[in-house]
Amino acid sequence: MSTATTLAWSPELALGDARTDTTHEEFVELVNATSAAAPEARLALYQELVRHTVEHFAQEERWMTACGIPPDFCHFSQHNSVLEVMREVERRALIGETALIDSMLEALVEWFPQHAQSMDAGLVSYLAEKGFDTASETFNNNTPNETTGVPSCHP
Repeated sequence: MSTATTLAWSPELALGDARTDTTHEEFVELVNATSAAAPEARLALYQELVRHTVEHFAQEERWMTACGIPPDFCHFSQHNSVLEVMREVERRALIGETALIDSMLEALVEWFPQHAQSMDAGLVSYLAEKGFDTASETFNNNTPNETTGVPSCHP
């Protein structure tokens, strides 16, 4: 069992968008499962967490792109930074440096609530304002609204 801190799902992490909340709950479950896994199972679960995170971030980035948010926006940058580190940990764990997984899990436990409550909450609000439905990945009126202003990078 890892000494990494677990990540508790809480009402504060629920953002009111079913698809976002489901994806976030899955992320929390994978972080915790990886943390609790026996050493021989930890790498495989971590790789599953990396795959899930790639899909999770790609989903949000599709939504941002559909709403006209430019790819140099801070939310994209944060996703890229987190994935870069997660992939490096995976690469190094594959050559035997598995202790790095625990460090990465601890970092994710610290990072995720702030990211969800600021950047993702802002994104969910912005998508709703623009009439973007995350379930169908379409605009409610089938036409993108004006893409004036983007959600803030700061809480």
